[in-house]
Amino acid sequence: MSKVRVLAGTRKGAFVLESDGKRTHWHVSGPFFGGWEVYHVKGSPVHPNRLYASQSSSWFGQVLQRSDDGGKTWEAMGNKFAYAGDTGTHQWYDGTPHPWEFKRVWHLEPSLTDADTVYAGVEDAALFKSVDGGKEWNELPALRTHSTGAKWAPGAGGLCLHTILLDPRANGRIYTAISAAGAFRSDDEGVSWHPITKGLHSNYMPDPTAEVGHCVHKLAMHPSNPDVLFMQKHWDVLRSDNGGELWTEVSGNLPSDFGFVIDVHAHEPETIYVVPIKSDSEHYPPDGALRVYRSRSGGNEWEALTAGLPQKHCYVNVLRDAMAVDTLHDCGIYFGTTGGQIFCSPDGGDRWQAIAEHLPAVVSVEVQTLP
Repeated sequence: MSKVRVLAGTRKGAFVLESDGKRTHWHVSGPFFGGWEVYHVKGSPVHPNRLYASQSSSWFGQVLQRSDDGGKTWEAMGNKFAYAGDTGTHQWYDGTPHPWEFKRVWHLEPSLTDADTVYAGVEDAALFKSVDGGKEWNELPALRTHSTGAKWAPGAGGLCLHTILLDPRANGRIYTAISAAGAFRSDDEGVSWHPITKGLHSNYMPDPTAEVGHCVHKLAMHPSNPDVLFMQKHWDVLRSDNGGELWTEVSGNLPSDFGFVIDVHAHEPETIYVVPIKSDSEHYPPDGALRVYRSRSGGNEWEALTAGLPQKHCYVNVLRDAMAVDTLHDCGIYFGTTGGQIFCSPDGGDRWQAIAEHLPAVVSVEVQTLP
């Protein structure tokens, strides 16, 4: 029987949860790097026991960790991040000189085909690549030095590159999202980039349809149909059917179209999940009821999934990297909350159970389906 491994990054360490394919009983290991913020933990699709973790502290800085035994032991990598042609001073979003800072790694994305290759999205917004298992990192500079860069502005969480999607067709296509700049696509392995924001509308911007400045919270894609993208924006849930060239709003009957996470069912490319929260100032579920919303039609028509979730006095948030799916026959959906809970639905969202409680605030959730 297959096994499932859940990788959770929290405000005070990383945790590894394991279960068999029934997903009813879970063993929790951790915290690893206790007391440190762990923004993201993710495993290699090629070498599943190779895990990467982003360990961060406002006092001690940023450390990249790697495990080659499924999280039992960890080793700090070289943590050498080389900015390309960095002079130390750049134009900030308002046109004034600003030293480009390296604050933390928000997202790690291992290659789909090579166990030693991994990408990192960082704050201030830049994209790095390592080809030696995380020992040394080199920037893909065309993104940070894009002609629109002077117009990028930090969101509430900072100027962060938080989403990296790799096209499974091995055609060199990479998608990224930056808060608050927008979404970008490369068709040549990061050598060049262009904004993919046509159709986005953000009322909080002086020009609501500007090319950049949109606060994209998360992108999602199904590997069987990589030209179709889904987006949770600061406001609005959207989809694109042409690789981001044009976006259409699909918020439909959601009680709020503000949220952070969005993900796709492992076997149903048109089934997507979001967790609405009340507003950009009130980061908790409408009516204090934690509800995941599912659309089986790629958007617009949504149903509330509530069985097993708290429906009274629940005021948690679900952050942008805190939802994932497994690839078992009955697809499992997972998400973590700022209240320290991790929920699992082993049947695509119909019923939920807490598989961990009383953890530190959960920042990220990833899932591995193991043989």
